[in-house]
Amino acid sequence: MRSVLRALTESGHTVTVFTPFVDGDRDGYMEVDMSEQMVPIVGVNVTYLMETFGKKRLLLSLIANVTRADCNKIHEHRLMVDIMNGATERKFDLVITEPFMSECVAYVATVLSVPMVYVVPTPISTFLERPLTGHIPNPGAISHVLSSRGIPRTFTERFANAMLTVYCTILIWYAERQHQMDDPRPYDAVDLIKPSVILSNTHFITEPSRPLTPDVVEIGGIHLTPPEPIPKDILEFIEDAPQGVIYFTFGSVVSMSTLPENVQIAFRDALASVPQKVLWKYEGEMEDKPKNVMTRKWFPQRDILLHPNVKLFISHGGISGVYEAVDAGVPVIGFPVFFDQPRNIDNLVDAGMAICMDLLSVTKEKFLNAVLEIVNNDRYQKNAKIVSELFKDRPMSPAKSVVYWTEYVLRYNGAAHLKSQALNLKWYQYFLVDVISAFLFITFIFFFIIYFGLKMVFKYIFKYFYIVKAKRE
Repeated sequence: MRSVLRALTESGHTVTVFTPFVDGDRDGYMEVDMSEQMVPIVGVNVTYLMETFGKKRLLLSLIANVTRADCNKIHEHRLMVDIMNGATERKFDLVITEPFMSECVAYVATVLSVPMVYVVPTPISTFLERPLTGHIPNPGAISHVLSSRGIPRTFTERFANAMLTVYCTILIWYAERQHQMDDPRPYDAVDLIKPSVILSNTHFITEPSRPLTPDVVEIGGIHLTPPEPIPKDILEFIEDAPQGVIYFTFGSVVSMSTLPENVQIAFRDALASVPQKVLWKYEGEMEDKPKNVMTRKWFPQRDILLHPNVKLFISHGGISGVYEAVDAGVPVIGFPVFFDQPRNIDNLVDAGMAICMDLLSVTKEKFLNAVLEIVNNDRYQKNAKIVSELFKDRPMSPAKSVVYWTEYVLRYNGAAHLKSQALNLKWYQYFLVDVISAFLFITFIFFFIIYFGLKMVFKYIFKYFYIVKAKRE
């Protein structure tokens, strides 16, 4: 979202944003600090994260609960109350929000009668596509966002994907209805305006090709910025590595120091055995740190991955890191933790530029073999460069796409012509339940008439032959 808003302000638009991620005001950009009301999730214990969020029921319940809580906090903010009541001099032409955690902000667009734009941060949003685009992705060809597979190929995978799609749809529907009954809000009682455009953080190179409606715009990699100078000590560490450098991080959400001790030992012992140097994002002091390892709480990840001496990226599979690895053409070893990460890594595996491993069952031998396989096998490097070239070959940058389509929506008063007619259909109309029912009814009547017609004909024939026979006798 931050990159989307920056693209708009840099093109001359004025933006007011309610956000827990404070970036500071600038020309055309005013922040409403929500960091106390909507606490960002960072530095979480990885075992807790996997045990809790690895269970789809708990994860989807959490999404529904956080969505509701965030909606209430945003609508209760003094400035939002003034906006909704028309008590502010500010005039707004458009509302932009992320549908995962605050889609009820669409109520603002509904009240103000202005167009709506959604920014979807994950590469795919299977359980949101029906309410957003009007269509449901075919589970036989398109994997669910919570699936561990990028493409469902076998019968077992297609069956599991279909069941997962149905299961998640029912869970989310139930959780939302429960909230509406327990704590009804004004935005529950109206039909919220549908998005004019959906800016999706995806790209057809890192995501299997699929049908998309015209209102879905792919902006995968919008957060990528031109490289900046790497701090001197880190740069010297990288360039003083004749065998290359491995970069290791699990992002900001996962706290690396909370990994189980056996997993940390496996990582340390394996990395101590490789000829490469290692940059390892790690919180706190690391016990028995190998001599070839540099640890920091933070590294300039984008700039490091673009350095030509980086040979391998070890990651949890967050989509931002995936795009950075693809853009830099660096192979990946993935240890997915939760949500879309297993699917993200599997897509890289399909592209031939990654190896996927299980975090909690990893051993020194397995990890070391995976590292050596990638750094010693040119196939991964070559595939990563091919994927990078395809990823960069696009008619316009993601930032320019954001500006163009946002202004397109404003030029054409919401651009209703981009929306699918399926949005106007009830569920039974979309699935042709009424049409199929009518067809079955007509078919039944047709065969019913034929049956009784033939029955009457045969009855008449039998009666006729019976009479003729009786007369002859």
